[in-house]
Amino acid sequence: MRVRTWPVVGVIFAVLWVFVRGMPLTPISLVRGLLAGLLVGLPVAFVFRRLYGKYVDIGRGVRALPYAGLYLGAFIWELLRANLDVAYRVLSPGMPIEPEVILVPLRVESDIAITVIANSITITPGTVTLDYDDETNALYVHGVNGRDPEAIAEPIRTWEDYALELFNEDASPADPPPEIVVSGGERDSTTGGQRGGNDDD
Repeated sequence: MRVRTWPVVGVIFAVLWVFVRGMPLTPISLVRGLLAGLLVGLPVAFVFRRLYGKYVDIGRGVRALPYAGLYLGAFIWELLRANLDVAYRVLSPGMPIEPEVILVPLRVESDIAITVIANSITITPGTVTLDYDDETNALYVHGVNGRDPEAIAEPIRTWEDYALELFNEDASPADPPPEIVVSGGERDSTTGGQRGGNDDD
């Protein structure tokens, strides 16, 4: 079912308003908060209606909700794991940090999907999105665990699998992801040295 986008956005603003205000969990307080949110949210959404699409498919949004939950769950798990990993590296003698920059080609193509993945990378400790290459549809990602570039790309690929369904992309999670490109060449897992030398940019 396709409906105009701005009323839906206005309702979302109203719900967010209830959470931001931190109102008591009583029916009358929640109803008052929601009405106040609608009073502000609907006009704001109408004024800025040109910033988003004219129509939204409600049915598609409902079908995407499970994938949003899966994405959020995978992101929170990686966030917890990365916090522990970075804490270990900071507290360990000698700071076992071997930074590396990798190029991660993406299967998602929409601006919102790319932005969500890029922000997820940056929010996760130990990794940061440095840049986006429009020509190759790829992200430059800096990671502290350069000895295993595939470990940097693995959670990104998991998020992308869910994002493909969440944002109704043309590609499918079944499509094989493109190979990552490591800026510093291949690493020798036994010595920590590099085979083939460094490539100067």
